Amino acid sequence: MIADFSWIRPEPHGIHVVPADCWIDPSRAVDKALVTHGHADHARGGHGQTVATPETLAIMKLRYATDEGATPVSYGETIRLPGGVDATYIPAGHVLGSAQILLEHGGEKVIVTGDYKRRADPTCPPFEVTPCDILITEATFGLPLFVHPPITEEVGKLLKALKDNPDRCVLVGAYALGKAQRVIAELRAAGHDAPIYLHGAMERMCRLYEELGVNLGDLRLVADQEKDAMRGSIIVCPPSALNDRWSRRLPDPITAMASGWMRVRQRARQRNVELPLIISDHADWGELTRTIEEVNPHESWITHGREEALLRWCQLHQRRARALAMVGYDDEDD
Repeated sequence: MIADFSWIRPEPHGIHVVPADCWIDPSRAVDKALVTHGHADHARGGHGQTVATPETLAIMKLRYATDEGATPVSYGETIRLPGGVDATYIPAGHVLGSAQILLEHGGEKVIVTGDYKRRADPTCPPFEVTPCDILITEATFGLPLFVHPPITEEVGKLLKALKDNPDRCVLVGAYALGKAQRVIAELRAAGHDAPIYLHGAMERMCRLYEELGVNLGDLRLVADQEKDAMRGSIIVCPPSALNDRWSRRLPDPITAMASGWMRVRQRARQRNVELPLIISDHADWGELTRTIEEVNPHESWITHGREEALLRWCQLHQRRARALAMVGYDDEDD
């Protein structure tokens, strides 16, 4: 008979691993944190000890200027925590360094996925399906309407807009960690070898990706260029800069946005996006349900998004599930 898993408790500000007295992705500073990846709704500074992949620790050092108490754990490596708990970090396929955390205690297995996707991504290792007793899954795009198209189609739209408008530029809004680098890498994979120009806020993370082994090709800062030199080019910026005064220095930009939320037309209109690109670093509805089927846990705990629909799907498919009430989770401009 499977136990009640009282040794792991979902709290409003994080997952508490009770025997080890540590927290997974806590939204406030704690003595010991296990972190799945570097996005701000999962990672933060101020912890006494932070356990994460080397890539995530490097990202956290860059973003939060902290590396005290950093404990690196490689993919596939198991560490022993106090109270007889083992933790293993497994690729999540979300962004560089992202990991699922497999926790084992008393013969019971729990996986905290963090954020994840099932599509191939040239900037990070793919998600690995790992059987467990309890799967704690995100549900950012946990509605049936969210079906992400192949990224080759979206990159094709971007390149077509560029070809059809040689005297303009295409300005792509993309989240600074993960999305921007993936868009650039996919453009390179599609044969776009021309310089890609960056808003200044994107440079440090792109350079860190390159230091960590991800080749992004010829990247140049917008601030270093003459306006006419960027005609017929792709420029990547934070979503907040799409309609900012900064964009006025660009040659008649076509505004694009790379996000899973571009499936919702109202979101594109709200941001004055001319070219919506449905590119997400999260699992869509079909990938969420397929993951539950393939992992086949005794019970699924659902958090971080559209919990009710995925909970209902589990119920209709005779799968035990519960929704968690967590705080501090945002859309990440995905």
